[in-house]
Amino acid sequence: MKRKQQQYDVIIVGTGAAGLFCALHLPSDLDVLMITKDKLENSDSYLAQGGICCMVDEDDFDSYYEDTMKAGHYENNPKAVRSMIMGSQHTIRELIDFGVDFDRDEKGRLNFTREGGHSRYRILHHQDVTGKEIVTKVVDRVKERSNVTVREYIEMIDLVTDNNCCYGIVARDSDGQEEILSAKAVVLATGGLGGLFDHSTNFSHITGDSFAIALRHKVQLKDISYIQIHPTALYSKKQGRKFLISEAVRGEGAKLINEKGQRFTDELKPRDIVAAAIKKEMERQGTDHVYLSFEDIPKEQILSHFPNIYERCLEEGYDITKEPIPVTPAQHYLMGGILADTNGRTSMDKLYAIGETACNGVHGANRLASNSLLESLVFAENAALAIGEETSGKGKDLGFIATIAKKLPIIYQEKKGLERKNKELVLSEIRKQGKEFYEQWSNI
Repeated sequence: MKRKQQQYDVIIVGTGAAGLFCALHLPSDLDVLMITKDKLENSDSYLAQGGICCMVDEDDFDSYYEDTMKAGHYENNPKAVRSMIMGSQHTIRELIDFGVDFDRDEKGRLNFTREGGHSRYRILHHQDVTGKEIVTKVVDRVKERSNVTVREYIEMIDLVTDNNCCYGIVARDSDGQEEILSAKAVVLATGGLGGLFDHSTNFSHITGDSFAIALRHKVQLKDISYIQIHPTALYSKKQGRKFLISEAVRGEGAKLINEKGQRFTDELKPRDIVAAAIKKEMERQGTDHVYLSFEDIPKEQILSHFPNIYERCLEEGYDITKEPIPVTPAQHYLMGGILADTNGRTSMDKLYAIGETACNGVHGANRLASNSLLESLVFAENAALAIGEETSGKGKDLGFIATIAKKLPIIYQEKKGLERKNKELVLSEIRKQGKEFYEQWSNI
């Protein structure tokens, strides 16, 4: 099969919040290509309901830092945590400049809420569709950039490398055509691996391809078994992505109860603790779900703060203003990933990783609620600035890339076969690193 070849300055694989924010901060004289294996908007960032954290004021730093470290079981990288928190106010100001409309109080001040693991109100939101609001506005800004090209329904199937340096990617479009796309820098912003699990809040096409490819090229991974289980996905026997019931509802007073209507845990503990408590209660009761009651939240507050959750539950036959809803834990987020520093640099030269794909240690063993969007944006901007400084002059010519490409398989195996092998490779690595996780959550 003859492969087409194209050359760019920077290739960003993935169009979630991290990839988009990175593109916006790259120098305008760089020719940037963004690719996604699905629609532009179909990233897990788009699904984020609860909000995005922000240090409220200087007095909040110590508290925010401790909350993040405590949730991460103190396995966090202190440098990354400090960088994220100190960059939060700048990032929020940029989002507002990009047109993001955060909810405000009657006096026009930013309206902060609280979620599990937080010792104070420091989470900004747009109703219960914060991710959608952020991604939509950032997508609009990216579309205004003449130096950024976005291609949908094309997937990365390999890296083009030589002597531990990345020179581009091999991609396959929806017609099965393979392409060699060369670049001076490649940024992996492909999200997590929820598509590998039967019960996940993630889009099913987000299957951890980057991790399989990284393993084949001996790019270093870190804590790939640190996988977060969200306590409250709407219980359903239907196949496909599970609908997330935001942690923010528990922050506003929703209570977890069993079939007898009895409360059995502190809903504002970090996610891993709440998820474990739910699993224990389900085992004790012999059920496959528990219930979430909105009884203590005024109806007008539900309708104003959580309209998307209200409408989605109505579609499933539940009126959260009148009755509790069945919920169950589901795979939600990956704290580990491709080892990266706070500028996105990986163990391979010219290869960067950001967002959920990367592991810079900011989350430790468990992510604090609403830190994901912030983390993605802060370190995406860091990576863009580093790439701008480190990417100059001409890239390798296409003849050099073609020589490397000759070492690659003539024809990659058919799509389903490659997906299966990627899944086996990643799950094998997770099992190797996380026996305890598998023993506890093997039914997810």
